Amino acid sequence: MADCIFCKIINKEIPSTIVYEDETVMAFRDIKPVAPVHVLIVPKKHIPSVEALDRDNAGVLADIHLAAKKIAEKEGLSGKGFRLINNCGKDAGQTVFHLHYHLIGGRELGEKLI
Repeated sequence: MADCIFCKIINKEIPSTIVYEDETVMAFRDIKPVAPVHVLIVPKKHIPSVEALDRDNAGVLADIHLAAKKIAEKEGLSGKGFRLINNCGKDAGQTVFHLHYHLIGGRELGEKLI
């Protein structure tokens, strides 16, 4: 999508600190981190949100979760814990309408979401 900031990052039109990339997924550091590790994991194909998933594109969720595991290992979070959060829709706090997950960790997160 032409005006999607995540699509522009994927296409390398906007600079970002990329921490992981494969054929279907890209992950980069959040510009407003809420923890020492705060990485956004996005599918390279533009999917607006979880609500846009169907049988044809739902496999990307497995790709995102496998990428999250690799990123957590690389960032030293394995065995310590991390959060994987998806905000779906405006009322849930989704501000960029390109499916994405926040991988958050590097400190004790407690009971609250962030």
